[in-house]
Amino acid sequence: MTEVSFSLNGTPVHLRDVAPTRTLLDWLREERGLTGTKEGCNEGDCGACTVMVTDARGTRALNACILFLPQLQGAAVRTVEGLAAPDGTPHPVQQALVDHHGSQCGFCTPGIVVSLAVAHAAGRQDHDDVLAGNLCRCTGYAPIVRAAQAACAAPVPDWMREAPPAVGRRIFTENSSFWQPESGDELAALYDAHPGATLVAGATDAGLWVTKGLRDLAPVIFLNRVADLQRIELQGEHLRIGAGVTIAELRAALAPRFPALDELWRRYASEQVRAAATIGGNIANGSPIGDGPPVLIALGARLHLRRGDARREIALEDFFLAYRRQDRAPGEFVEAVTIPASAPNCRAYKLSKRFDQDISAVCGAFDVRLEADGRVAAVRLAYGGMAGTPRRAPAAEAALLGQPWGLPAILAARAALAHDFTPMTDLRASAAYRLTAAGNLLIRWHHDLARLPVHVRGVQA
Repeated sequence: MTEVSFSLNGTPVHLRDVAPTRTLLDWLREERGLTGTKEGCNEGDCGACTVMVTDARGTRALNACILFLPQLQGAAVRTVEGLAAPDGTPHPVQQALVDHHGSQCGFCTPGIVVSLAVAHAAGRQDHDDVLAGNLCRCTGYAPIVRAAQAACAAPVPDWMREAPPAVGRRIFTENSSFWQPESGDELAALYDAHPGATLVAGATDAGLWVTKGLRDLAPVIFLNRVADLQRIELQGEHLRIGAGVTIAELRAALAPRFPALDELWRRYASEQVRAAATIGGNIANGSPIGDGPPVLIALGARLHLRRGDARREIALEDFFLAYRRQDRAPGEFVEAVTIPASAPNCRAYKLSKRFDQDISAVCGAFDVRLEADGRVAAVRLAYGGMAGTPRRAPAAEAALLGQPWGLPAILAARAALAHDFTPMTDLRASAAYRLTAAGNLLIRWHHDLARLPVHVRGVQA
């Protein structure tokens, strides 16, 4: 059975014979004529295709271009055409954008309106963060932000208070083109029986395999309804984070415990991507420039893998074997990752050409434990963007271990990085830049722990 049921702008939708990788954007424009949702980059970068999705996880702004129809099972979807009242009264955000001249060519405006409407429903006023995933090249952001500020005082319209529709459990057959398990046990049995299937969680990367790579991913196992992979649990002195936890959920949960790491999660892609991307997908994808693994490795994370009824646990850094190759058997999936519940000396820094929504040239994450006399008792230095996998820096760690904590030891560790890495040159950065910057991040870490100003937007010459 390949049926999908959801609501669209308040109207129930029941689709049969759904192709597993048909995107919501294509379906909206081609089948429903809802062309207000635009196709810009078709890879989740520009935000022109942003839609509002309400499901068991709350109301989120998501990119329709990399959102597959089966992921909408049991959700309520609103496009820009569905934001106004049934009698045509504009949503407060729509009216404010008109009043403050927040649109010129208008191509980006529908996505901006939807993003701001989602934020308005949640009472958010961090407009710069909300809009970081919506590109505008005509108007500029000043009038858009003024409109967002003006709309804050308006109440959430009654017609926007929509609950997701109730849907029954579906039964899939062996020859289905996709499956959508609702428990970890069901997922384990399915994937063990179909190890060649493609696992799709948030589709923030897998979506590009379809829209850019034109790949056929079928059969697909969608993970977005596996509830027991979406939990964060305190287990003694450790946090167990389910693989299905989104980056947005992870950031919210970790902020009180790791405030110094919050900016890294804030700079992970965009609002729309953070609301869909999962930490398990970020790890299992094995990208050498993923922002999650370096900080998790610095924290000493342990990875939990499952195949059928068999489970095993490894250090996260041991999972990455080579470029895009991981220690994962056919039919085995990432179930969870555990990290310490506290790490006061851990810091993570991202270097990229743009501050918002950009891929790292270098990402460094560091943690240290000191003896009572100030000597380094234990240290973990992890980097992304420096090799074919996220990796620790053993030579630099050895230069610090047992030494008095201070700038001389940091400088010795910086010099040792040349023994740990031979980075590559690409469009994001040269090899020389990467090696120099990686070393300078250690100095930044030292200054950070000394409570000196190090924020890239706060330091002045």
